[in-house]
This record gives sequence, C-alpha cells and structure tokens, in this order.
Amino acid sequence: PRPGRRRLRRALVPALTGPPAPLLIVGTVHAAWGDASSGDLRPTGEGTGGATALEEWVARSTARVAASAPIREIRWMRQVHGSTVLVVAPPPGPGPPSSVRIPAAARRAGEGDALVAGEGAVGVAVLTADCASIALGSRQGVFGAVHAGWRGLVDGVVERAIATMETLGATEVVGALGPCIHPECYEFSGHDLDRVAARYGDGVRGRTSSGRPALDLPAAVSAALAAGGARQRPGMAACTGCSGGYFSHRVRGDVGRQALVVWSAGGGGPR
Repeated sequence: PRPGRRRLRRALVPALTGPPAPLLIVGTVHAAWGDASSGDLRPTGEGTGGATALEEWVARSTARVAASAPIREIRWMRQVHGSTVLVVAPPPGPGPPSSVRIPAAARRAGEGDALVAGEGAVGVAVLTADCASIALGSRQGVFGAVHAGWRGLVDGVVERAIATMETLGATEVVGALGPCIHPECYEFSGHDLDRVAARYGDGVRGRTSSGRPALDLPAAVSAALAAGGARQRPGMAACTGCSGGYFSHRVRGDVGRQALVVWSAGGGGPR
C-alpha cells in the first residue's frame, strides 16, 4: 500500500482496539475486564472524587450490556495476597431512576483478596497487573470477584470465595478467568512451585518460553475452581506478559493496573 494508506491504517488502530465487551457469566451476572487502553485504574481515594478513572470505566462497561440495571456503588479492597473474603452490601437508600446513568461511587471495602455480594446495585472490582482476576457468578444473583496470586491460591482464596457465595444462597457457582501471566512468561522457583503443586497437583507445573520451570497460573486457577466445586467457563485468555495491551508488573515493571468488575445486570438479589 502507498505511504498515505499505511499512515491511515496505523491511525485507525487505536479506534479499532480496546477492552473486550463484558462477558455473561451466568444468569444476570456479568463481568468486564479492562486493559491498558483503559488507563491506570488504581483507585486514588474514597468516593466519587477519588477514583474517577475506575468509576468512569465501570460506568462505560456496564452501559455496554443492554437493559443492565445501573449500579450505585463499586467496592474494591486493599489486596494483600491472602485468603480473606469480604461480603459487601448494597448502599442504603433508593437509587436514581433506572433511566439515569451516573458513575457509581468507588469505595474501599477493606483489606482482603475476594469480594462477594448477594444483592444488586453494587459492583465488585479487583485490580491486577499479572495476578489472576476471577469472576464468579450464580443463577441466584450472588456474585464475586477474586484477586489470586500464587500465595492466595495456596491459602485457598478461590475456594473460600465460592463457599461464601454458597452461604448467601448460590447453588452452582460459575467462574471465569481474566487476563493474567501465563507460564511462558512466569519463571518460578522450585520450592514455591512445589508448594502450589502440593495443593493442586503437577498440572500447575509449566515451562517458560526459554525452557525454565514456570507456574501455570491458569491451570492453578482451574484446579482451585474445581476444588471449590465451581464450574469454569471460558473467560479472557490473554497473557499479560506477552500478549500486548496489558499492564505487567513482572515482565515490564508496570505500575498501572487493569480492573475486573462483576455485577448483576438485573439489579436484584438472590431469587
């Protein structure tokens, strides 16, 4: 093609790329994953004045689901690579009319690595730059979001989140994994790899692109979901280290974070 056409094609690329569309997990539960094109979504404070980028991204993401009830609050947490599960309640008081869409206020729920909600009107979010972001849903409208690095997996954060959802009325839990680092980019020490394999089996052992021992994080998440009794459905399979378009702390030292938000598009609670 002529140089002018090449320039035009390059100029069109940003407009044709961006975060994938929200994914239906099960029932009315949807999940949306961001990427680097969304910008750094780390919350910088409390309320509508402190987490503007996250609030605006969630508003855009939920609006992409036809007839999705608007959420009134986004809950996030200080993630610590553990297994604490936080249960969040919807904000009190009546919300805006269903025809009115305003960015929901982002508020920190506390310290932990999984958020579970049994009611609508609230979305739960986790931030990652290589760790696994896992969306959980059920036909009863109970849903959750999990941040899982290898330490959280070994501590059982996925199984605990599933069990917490069941106490809120979920029967069959469905999980989907978002973009995370894959074994080709995730060289791992033998001692720590043995710890993960002791819990989830040798299927978590992988190799880097150069042949070094690696952790297969997607395989470990699949094993954790199965151990918790959840059914897994396809999510977003990109490797944050080498797929391009994602923040990666381990491979590139990125400080930015992409987000996962999970919500009930029906806006209701357990049925």
